[in-house]
Amino acid sequence: MNLLKKFFAIAVTGVLLQSCSLFNDEQTVDHRYKYINAQESEALTLPSGADAPLYSEEFRVPQLGDSADTQAIGENLDIVSPALILPLVTGSRVAEGTREAVVEFDQVDDSQALDTTIWNSLINYLDERGIGVVSFDKETQKLMTDWMVIEAEDESPWYSWTKTDRTVGQRFEFKLELKPHGRSGALHAKLVDYLETVGDDVIADISTSQVRRNEIEVLNNVISHYEKQLRIEDARRLRKIKQGVDMELGFNANGDAAYILDANYEVAWPRLLLVLRKMGFNVKDLDKSTGIIFVNYAGTDEGWWSSLFSSSDDLQLEKEDYRLFVSQQGQKTSVTWNDADNNPLAPTVISDIYEPISQVMATEDLDI
Repeated sequence: MNLLKKFFAIAVTGVLLQSCSLFNDEQTVDHRYKYINAQESEALTLPSGADAPLYSEEFRVPQLGDSADTQAIGENLDIVSPALILPLVTGSRVAEGTREAVVEFDQVDDSQALDTTIWNSLINYLDERGIGVVSFDKETQKLMTDWMVIEAEDESPWYSWTKTDRTVGQRFEFKLELKPHGRSGALHAKLVDYLETVGDDVIADISTSQVRRNEIEVLNNVISHYEKQLRIEDARRLRKIKQGVDMELGFNANGDAAYILDANYEVAWPRLLLVLRKMGFNVKDLDKSTGIIFVNYAGTDEGWWSSLFSSSDDLQLEKEDYRLFVSQQGQKTSVTWNDADNNPLAPTVISDIYEPISQVMATEDLDI
């Protein structure tokens, strides 16, 4: 029995000792490494008159630079893989040649200014998580957050049966650098304050590498939230495009006869392209930024047309080229028709083709 007890004690001790190494901090090297105690060997001493052997420089360790951290050895050496910025948003990319937490954006949506879109997304991200804003200056393009507090319980090794309360507080400054044209910019995240409590201990300093990881982590969270908002907005816009849009006869800002769509430009533009294809128009060229569409009327698909109307007749429109001019008009959108020579179509022609186009424009769930 005594022999069995001794064996059990030795076995448990071995397991505990091995467990200690397993639960080492994963951000540092294994404490069993002995390289930190290594000493540089002395150069070979040669007898007088002997020829010196040839030395290879292949494995020579280079001299440390002036800015090198000479304390980054042993437990002070961080071995965690570097944090990576994730440019998930369409038109975003990693800024090359910098170690700062920064991501670059290009404007892909002309509905509002790029800086407005970025700041709205960032403020919405902070608001959803209950994080206050200490200061925000649109002129200098800077925002300072209030404390982001994270409370967690660190599990101790299984053999101690204890838990350690841990609270981390951080404050960040976000800065947006816009290009002079305003259609691209770089968003920076900088950790300005850090305070951590582990039990009764207070930690106010962290390593440079940990600072960078925290900055990249919060920046990735902001990017992820931005991308999520874009997906939600795209889904909402797609539903609006598929829904019917009311249309009426009216005049554009210049007083020309036009169709007035009860939708904003971002919805009316793709909806109009969809309706034109359904009505037998071939889109030859277009420019969304100027609102011009070059089309050719080739006639409708009888099968689809007859399923919607009692007659399979084409529009009362010559099968030739036309130009459409689309523009925002308040909360609505105007569509003006010109012929191939860029002359406005006669009001009678606009009126003749209005009814069938308005019916298709109002049809629900058109295939995109």
